Amino acid sequence: MNLEYFIARRLVTAKDHKSSISAPIIKIAIIAIAIGIIMMVIAVATGVGLQDKIREKVSAFNGHVIISNYDDNQSEVSVEPISIHQDFYPTFKNVEGIEHVQAVASKAGIIRTEDAFEGIVFKGVGKEYKWDVLEEYIVSGRKPNLKQNLNNEVMLSEYLANRLQLKVGDKFNTFFMKEEGNGMPNLRRFELVGIYNSGFQEFDATYLIGDIRHVQRINKWKPDQVGSFEVFIDDFSKIKEKGEEIYKAIPSTLNSETIEMKYFNIFEWLKLFDFNILVIIVIMVIVATINMVVALLVLILERTQMVGMLKALGATNWSVRKIFLYNAAYLIIKGLLWGNAISIGLLLIQKYFGVIKLPPENYYVTVAPVTIDIPAILIINVGTIIVCVTLLLIPSYIITKISPVKALRFD
Repeated sequence: MNLEYFIARRLVTAKDHKSSISAPIIKIAIIAIAIGIIMMVIAVATGVGLQDKIREKVSAFNGHVIISNYDDNQSEVSVEPISIHQDFYPTFKNVEGIEHVQAVASKAGIIRTEDAFEGIVFKGVGKEYKWDVLEEYIVSGRKPNLKQNLNNEVMLSEYLANRLQLKVGDKFNTFFMKEEGNGMPNLRRFELVGIYNSGFQEFDATYLIGDIRHVQRINKWKPDQVGSFEVFIDDFSKIKEKGEEIYKAIPSTLNSETIEMKYFNIFEWLKLFDFNILVIIVIMVIVATINMVVALLVLILERTQMVGMLKALGATNWSVRKIFLYNAAYLIIKGLLWGNAISIGLLLIQKYFGVIKLPPENYYVTVAPVTIDIPAILIINVGTIIVCVTLLLIPSYIITKISPVKALRFD
């Protein structure tokens, strides 16, 4: 057995250890390590969780890359149609990592009821629409049936449904202006079959989702003409790279734009979370290290006679330093175990019970989301151990200054 490790373990398990002068300082050091880990794990889990959830919501309504006509139209409304007869539709074969491609078309309109009216954007979708990304947000009713003949089934947000005093099963009138800008507007009477709540105010206050054939008929487009294409990729971390590949693969008459470009402000705001997380981690590691340095110095001073005796018996300075480093590592690991247990427990409570709520107008979510990233947690733990133990080499240097003769006379 390793001699240094054996002595360190005996020091930790010794009965007089709990009643020694260093006992309260050691407890404070362990608590500091535990609190530091709790803060770091929760900061990473909530920060990454919020980023993932907002990205998920933005892509649910837009895809990851939008392919549209090459013009200066910056609105959500489709103006000039695009033929569906493209090399990338319905399957994008020229670029790897493309999960799904769907055709959509949008038209601005006004919903009018007896008591209220609201401006909306009717988002027409087809049979291949990726409903699975929206299903978790449906709070009442069901998604529209688009697989049969054209019908008037639509889905509206809970925000607009409350403002218009509509519920599932109600029918209402929607007016669409003609492209020429003159004459009577086009009237469509829709039936509300589903209500969704994404918590993303920008989308909830805008979209009415229904059959794309309504937009085609109102705009007098052909059945093979659509407003734009939404492309979903497998790995969001490669969105910039895939966006460039898609841009090069489509015809020169078309333009592609990633959601990071379209919603630049939102994604720039999300990047601030990475900086905040880094600041929290650095601060917590510094606090934990300072507490461990103090604890180690107290342990060394308390065991000065033992250090002198070991040196008198021929132990090298490094051998004695290793004893105290093993001791410190034990305290660090003990703090890590408590910190991980508490933090993961709190995260699981939030994940499954949603205790902490957030204002959607500020954070785009109603409940604080969490992502329990095991590799990230392991990196935090290993990084904390490495940083703390490495920095503890400095205070352990005091052992080299202890004289065996003076230490054995130390009272």
